[in-house]
Amino acid sequence: MTTIIMRTTTRVVVPIILVVAVSLFVEGHNLPGGGFIAGVLTTTAFVVVYVAFGLDFLERGVLGREVEPGKTPSRDRVVAAYRRLFAVGLALAVGSGLVPLALGYPFLSQSYVVLEGIPIYHHLEVASALAFDFGVYCVVVGGLLTILSVVGAE
Repeated sequence: MTTIIMRTTTRVVVPIILVVAVSLFVEGHNLPGGGFIAGVLTTTAFVVVYVAFGLDFLERGVLGREVEPGKTPSRDRVVAAYRRLFAVGLALAVGSGLVPLALGYPFLSQSYVVLEGIPIYHHLEVASALAFDFGVYCVVVGGLLTILSVVGAE
């Protein structure tokens, strides 16, 4: 059973973790960061929510699934969702490397577009490597949450 202090701290800390993860993800192709570290931070946020509120809250609140009151949530359904996220991420990462190859460029070649007038960032370079980074992000989140769920069930 978690304390009210843990739950309150979780409500404050998790949004901060997720904002930092998004920031590192967006700036990852020019500065330190990217899909891997953003995925690790997102997984950390999921784990903190799980520890503070339990799997039932995670399944209802985060994954948007219906769970009967008093019945334990199906860990198999949660793990299946994490595995799907892993598979989608892997396909996206591999696909982002193959698209330039299909267009006659070397594997994992990239280009970019500069967006002006973006709040906070002012201008933002959106590189085609963002698709690869998003694939890595999905692989890391899906893989780590699958591992944590399976090991946590033991």
